[in-house]
Amino acid sequence: MTEPYLTNPKTIAGDSFALIRQELAVAGFRFAAPQADIIERIIHSTADFDFAETTHFSPNAVEAGIAALKNGCPIICDVNMVRVGISQPRVADLGGTIDCFVAEPVVRQRAEAAETTRSAMGIRWAAEQGLIDGGLVVIGNAPTALFEAIKLIDEGVRPALIVGVPVGFVSTVESKAALAEVTAVPWITTLGRKGGTPVAVAVVNALLRLAVDAKAEEVD
Repeated sequence: MTEPYLTNPKTIAGDSFALIRQELAVAGFRFAAPQADIIERIIHSTADFDFAETTHFSPNAVEAGIAALKNGCPIICDVNMVRVGISQPRVADLGGTIDCFVAEPVVRQRAEAAETTRSAMGIRWAAEQGLIDGGLVVIGNAPTALFEAIKLIDEGVRPALIVGVPVGFVSTVESKAALAEVTAVPWITTLGRKGGTPVAVAVVNALLRLAVDAKAEEVD
């Protein structure tokens, strides 16, 4: 016979975060808000407490992301899996947009001509459309896209925040180490091989929740 199990979504979520905070405390981790909101969401999405150690923030990165989202900034993703995971209703409530250009024919053609990935060329294409300056760049899959975003920064483009958390083996560690050296724009990353779509989505959705709450407090 199946044992009784929880079915109430609010109870499940509440218990999950209580367990996460308990385990973090037992392990000796203490995070101040708002970084705690980001790290807890990542762990909730992955069940991987390694992210308590590997998640890093540049100074005021979370605050910069919240401010940009409150102002309805564009969000540009490296792959469509990231795009579809981000809360569309919250983005719409804040007046923002969310795009991924990896499947655009012009991006595919230019990537083939340049012998680079479509994800990287999609970031370049977004910059040419004026969407990277002041926007959120979200990289959950392709290290080449993260390197392209860093190259754009070197060229003078200024995103409001880069969420650079690609996963994998080839150039992944190096791309995130390169992002951690960036001082011109704020960033959030997870050093090492681990990352991916669930992590990128968790970070942005946590930022969106914080931005929606902050905007509501301003109205009140």
